[in-house]
Amino acid sequence: MDGVDPKPVTIIGAGLDLGAGRRGVDMGPSAIRYADLAARIRELGRDVADWGNVGVPVPESIEEGDPAARYLGPIKQVCEQVAALVEDAAAQGNFPLVLGGDHSIAMGSLGGMAKRAGAPGSVLWIDAHGDLNRPTTSPTGNVHGMPLAAALGAAGDGFASDVYPTPSVRKAALVGIRSLDPGERRLIADLDVRVFTMSDVDRLGLERVVEDALAFLAGEAFLHVSLDLDAVDPMFAPGVGTPVRGGLSYREAHLVLELVAEAGAIDSLDVVEVNPILDRENETAQLAVELVASALGKRIL
Repeated sequence: MDGVDPKPVTIIGAGLDLGAGRRGVDMGPSAIRYADLAARIRELGRDVADWGNVGVPVPESIEEGDPAARYLGPIKQVCEQVAALVEDAAAQGNFPLVLGGDHSIAMGSLGGMAKRAGAPGSVLWIDAHGDLNRPTTSPTGNVHGMPLAAALGAAGDGFASDVYPTPSVRKAALVGIRSLDPGERRLIADLDVRVFTMSDVDRLGLERVVEDALAFLAGEAFLHVSLDLDAVDPMFAPGVGTPVRGGLSYREAHLVLELVAEAGAIDSLDVVEVNPILDRENETAQLAVELVASALGKRIL
């Protein structure tokens, strides 16, 4: 556990599926809890408090709104609840762990950390996708493809909130990327981000990639890690809504989080896009719990 901050962990559930094109990730927090999340964290010598789930409307009960950013209003309301809880947990000296839900909830995780810190921070974005679309570039209008652009202040005024600051991050490093839309590629050229594709992982080696990413992100007000389970190859993480072949292996996924833990720089974490409907015997949720444990300092020896 050297280099790991032994803060108590506060679990915050956000079963949001309004940002995704497929249903099911609303059950992600329950699936991850069912995989013995709290017990695994306690095995690491950490205290755990579970603050339950924020309230989330179902699509059938609300209007979709602008098709270029579907359900954006209700999504922001959920993210504002998440942000308030994350800010509160961090203010109490705890480590916020947010369970998604679709990746839209990262706007709340990052917003809460920025509000608490009083300044934008940095984020290690572990994902198959860039999530750097904007309403004007998104091919689907699904907001879970836009949260990193929003957190960087590049998604437009519609993403601004009175509850948390925008931008909430100044720097982002993306690891595991293997699917980018044309609009995301154009935006990357204008932002202070580093993108490490799976080709970079193959050529440079994962340890070099993570070290370079963490060096780039250092020195900001906080470091948040946002883990989308579709970063992992669907062979090991079948229960995700947008699987892309050629992702991180089981051991590579653990190594990313082990290296983050060894660096001792992580201040908060969210784990998103676990879809139990598409899973095999809760395999993806179990992997999520194992990866959380690695991020919090679990080692083989």
